[in-house]
Amino acid sequence: MDDTYKTITATSEGLYKEKMSKFLSFAVPCRSAQEALDIVKLYRNEYCDARHCCWAYMIGPERKEFRSNDDGEPSGTAGKPILGQINSFELTNLVVIVVRYFGGIKLGTSGLIEAYRTAAQEALSAAQIEERLIEEELQVAFEYPLMGDVMRIVKEEGATVLAQDFQLSCCLHLSLRRGQMPHMRQRFENLYGATIVNG
Repeated sequence: MDDTYKTITATSEGLYKEKMSKFLSFAVPCRSAQEALDIVKLYRNEYCDARHCCWAYMIGPERKEFRSNDDGEPSGTAGKPILGQINSFELTNLVVIVVRYFGGIKLGTSGLIEAYRTAAQEALSAAQIEERLIEEELQVAFEYPLMGDVMRIVKEEGATVLAQDFQLSCCLHLSLRRGQMPHMRQRFENLYGATIVNG
């Protein structure tokens, strides 16, 4: 089923040296573009004496939200190679930052691309990578006498109960792996007296 994605569980670091330049790399988990930019700002402040702080992020299970930045390096020599490594590891929900301390010797375009690519690779190789499920949510409302039938479907489908309300009428807020959701939805639609509220 195409309902999983890979991400990192914690911050990891790498280091690459070339012709007296030092490239410190950091892979940091995050959940939004804004969080990624906030993380970049933190590293930029921490390494404010460095010449460049280049980065790239990838957000979302679909891996469609991404951005990269060369931070003053020649166009395409830093951010793109970093993003390329994120892609080759097939990761998302993370930002990779490479801080460069210039050693006085120019590396040239190909040398820079290789340095940023390798530095990003070092941080990602050191990361703990985890595969996670893409889940969808569903709310189902029903009358109390249907409790047994509803709970049987929940148990058999392996859904997670996120919230429940058993006041005048009953309502369950459920979460389930995306690939299995259509089957569970169908079962609730076929259960007379149960109504899918949203999802």
